[in-house]
Amino acid sequence: MPLYKYEGLRRSDGKTVKGVLDADNEKSLRSALKRDGIMPISTSVKGEGKDATEVDFGRYFNRVKKADIALLTRQLATLTRSGVSLVESLTAVIDQSDKPDLKSAMTDVRDQVNQGMSLSDAFSKYPAYFDRLYCNMVNAGEHSGNMEQVLERLADFIESSDRLKNKVVGAMAYPAFMVVVGVVVINILMVVVVPKVTSIFENFDTELPIYTRILVAVSDFMGAFWWLILILLTLSIVGFRKWKKTPKGEYTWHRFTLRAPIFGKLTMMVAISRFAKTLSTLLSSGVPLLSAMDITKGVLGNVVLEKVVVDASSSIREGESISDPLKASGYFPPVVTHMIAVGEKTGQLEAMLDNVSSSYDAQVDTKVMALTSILEPMLIVIMGVVAGGIAAAVLMPLVKLNEFI
Repeated sequence: MPLYKYEGLRRSDGKTVKGVLDADNEKSLRSALKRDGIMPISTSVKGEGKDATEVDFGRYFNRVKKADIALLTRQLATLTRSGVSLVESLTAVIDQSDKPDLKSAMTDVRDQVNQGMSLSDAFSKYPAYFDRLYCNMVNAGEHSGNMEQVLERLADFIESSDRLKNKVVGAMAYPAFMVVVGVVVINILMVVVVPKVTSIFENFDTELPIYTRILVAVSDFMGAFWWLILILLTLSIVGFRKWKKTPKGEYTWHRFTLRAPIFGKLTMMVAISRFAKTLSTLLSSGVPLLSAMDITKGVLGNVVLEKVVVDASSSIREGESISDPLKASGYFPPVVTHMIAVGEKTGQLEAMLDNVSSSYDAQVDTKVMALTSILEPMLIVIMGVVAGGIAAAVLMPLVKLNEFI
């Protein structure tokens, strides 16, 4: 069903209204608008008028980010707390937004709310911007009557999650850049520089050292069969990605990421922080425990931990605590399960989960800084050793030839 953009006049007050609406065709769209008391002036399919092959670079660089959703949510919370009606609050947020796609989505949300749909149901039509967690929290706020507090918690949660992600990605960006540069430089040395230098040895009837012969053989192979290397590399990447999408492959890979020597502990810390923060936010917003657990498993990004949460949900249905299955899994540290157990007994589970999240956020900061300080000099040393080995394999025979001459 296509999405139409429309502009029309509202019969009740004569004001011009714009928005987007799903319809089977233009005739159905005009009928729907007339039923809603709107006289259509112009209609068009959303995105119409552009060449299908045209790449909209402006839209790519102006895409909606998590920070935009957090800002929108906080603005809604501030407006509704000030006594502004929901439809007027949505209108103010639309006018404030500078993202065309988000503005279009929010216009449709406002129109749906104005027609009697609940805010959570209207948001659920745009899962790319408002995920299941977001919609469930808004739904809980609508039923409990504390929409302002729920929106504030949502904004805090989105900002906190985005900040944590940016910390990890930002810390790993420089080491990843170093690896890419190192691989490119070494390949240039092997394919371009080494063959030109080693061609000098062909004019002399002398045996080259073993490491030089190995270097020349590798360089010749890379120069002659670079296409084969690219094909094998591409096939390996494609094969790995397909394997990782299978249930067994995904489970094996996610289990490996949790046990990897250097990054496993960091991955576990990020997952625990996300689990605790999400569950705390949902429970504080009035979402039932089982529903909150079901939503939380979807934000972990690891099927091994998702299974642990599913087992914990089953234990809760049977009248057991949350902490026991988490502890039995072996993935959640004892201090975390102990704090959760204390929170269950004292009725302060949300506060305990929030403390766990804050603690692990701080630990992630420390771990990322430590990893960065170790990885950067390590990569420099490794690249220096490789480049130095190549230089030594080339220069040592030249020194011996010079002595011979």
